[in-house]
Amino acid sequence: MPHPKITFIGAGSSVFMKNIVGDILQRPALAGAEIALMDINAERLEMSEVIARKLVQTLGVPATVTSFSNQREALDGADFVVVCFQIGGYQPSTVVDFEIPKKYGLRQTIADTLGVGGIMRGLRTVPHLWSICEDMLAVCPNAIMLQYVNPMAINTWAISAKYPTIKQVGLCHSVQGTAHELADDLGIPYEEIRYRAAGINHMAFYLEFEHRQADGSYRNLYPDLFAAYREGRAPKPGWNPRCPNKVRYEMMTRLGYFVTESSEHFSEYTPYFIKRGREDLIEKFGIPLDEYPKRCIEQIERWNATAEEYRKANRIEVKESKEYASAIVNAAWTGQPEVIYGNVRNTGLITSLPEGCAVEVPCLVDRSGIQPTHIGTLPPQLTAMMRTNINVQELTVSALMTENKEHIYHAAMLDPHTAAELDLDQIWALVDELIEAHGDWLPAWARGPRRKVAA
Repeated sequence: MPHPKITFIGAGSSVFMKNIVGDILQRPALAGAEIALMDINAERLEMSEVIARKLVQTLGVPATVTSFSNQREALDGADFVVVCFQIGGYQPSTVVDFEIPKKYGLRQTIADTLGVGGIMRGLRTVPHLWSICEDMLAVCPNAIMLQYVNPMAINTWAISAKYPTIKQVGLCHSVQGTAHELADDLGIPYEEIRYRAAGINHMAFYLEFEHRQADGSYRNLYPDLFAAYREGRAPKPGWNPRCPNKVRYEMMTRLGYFVTESSEHFSEYTPYFIKRGREDLIEKFGIPLDEYPKRCIEQIERWNATAEEYRKANRIEVKESKEYASAIVNAAWTGQPEVIYGNVRNTGLITSLPEGCAVEVPCLVDRSGIQPTHIGTLPPQLTAMMRTNINVQELTVSALMTENKEHIYHAAMLDPHTAAELDLDQIWALVDELIEAHGDWLPAWARGPRRKVAA
């Protein structure tokens, strides 16, 4: 049986690459895969190649590893394309996305998905994703793109809008990751949990969350979650003590459903939790302001500390991650079916959300590829909450598709958190300053002089 070629664009994300390659090579049908690594950072690419080769050695598999600085060469003949880059990096782009809004009194936690930070990241990122699509159409038109880049919904929407023939799925670990967290909060083995979720990336909700009983039936766990929060037994502190998850539990009491993405994310997707002069809210709900820059610094320090360890080690410990990538590759390559949660174009999958937007739904994967499942209409309060975020996504995609700079400002003025904190003049000035600071990291049409508002 032939072996798949799996290309990593942004392979310099060494830890992520290590986890995905380790998962892939532990699957018997994929053990002989050709792993093609591509990155523009020569140092990180070289380190990733060292790690990948040691994974092959550790597992004793016949896989091959190659590395490329040229994107199209790396993609040539690929069966699967894993995309995992960050345009602009921590320095300068993430710093800009946090520090300039702070001058206007606009504080953020993650700023990579929505808000002014997410809008700017989308403008930086989508043109590069489109360049991958162009190269895929030229040298691997039938490959499946496994897209791990934020802002996930904006990216997925923009790819499907401009390159509808590209087979793609946006992947996030929030659905399965949060299910593990909730099972732990309730003291129930994850293997005994059954759930069904749907919505948009970072704002999907568990429509069903159940526990398998001894007789094979399933019991609704929502009453347990409500009771645990009411009685102070949940949320338990997670891996990061700065993020105790109170926002999501509180929103569950208001909406009736639990959201799949973390409290640090969700707090900046809504206008309720981060407010100037309300430090009591920050304290009450444990809002981790400036969380993403802290993570970036920690990740850089970890990479610097572990890079030399990996270089010296003869063997690298391999653990199974919670990412979907290897399951998708294995299912599409062998035909052995899997069910995953993926971000795809809304083709009537969620009827209460706009056609064409990016939705996160259960997907069947087999030799026929990614097959999303029909959900239908969501509860109206969930639909309404998602639409506040979809507005921002739609206008950012419209700006990119039409090269209309005005829509950048429109996206910012409709962002829930930004609109709750700033007036229109402040929003326009903030966007002007962000565009100027990002400079060449943004497409040429987005750069230019300050937009003048008619008197």
